[in-house]
Amino acid sequence: MGRVRAHRARSLARRGGVVGDPDLALRARASNAFAGVIAKYFRNATREAVLLEVCDRGIVFLPGAGGTVQEIFQDACENYYADESSTAPMVLVGRRYWTDELPAWPLLKRLARGRPMEPHVHLVDSVDDAVDLVTR
Repeated sequence: MGRVRAHRARSLARRGGVVGDPDLALRARASNAFAGVIAKYFRNATREAVLLEVCDRGIVFLPGAGGTVQEIFQDACENYYADESSTAPMVLVGRRYWTDELPAWPLLKRLARGRPMEPHVHLVDSVDDAVDLVTR
């Protein structure tokens, strides 16, 4: 992605717009249908770093596997060291999935305990619940 496009994606996200960020390695995943701009990154590390930078209203994590878990804890690491003013909400969707099938939630909750990120870490059952949390 060129610098101009990257700047445009960051600018749109900061104004509350939606940036679609398809994972080019996983072609089965569709991009966000409501995106105002599509960001194409050819290095996953760059894609993840930019996402964490611009998603200051929060990130919603749907059930996933290795890559999703890595992104959860990459975001958690940023929030762990952040002060209250720069902590972004983290919302995991799927209570049973994140506690029983792939139990990232207990570790994330324990990591957040006593830190400024603690009130910003959430586990919900539905996408509607997640939307309610990040649009408050």
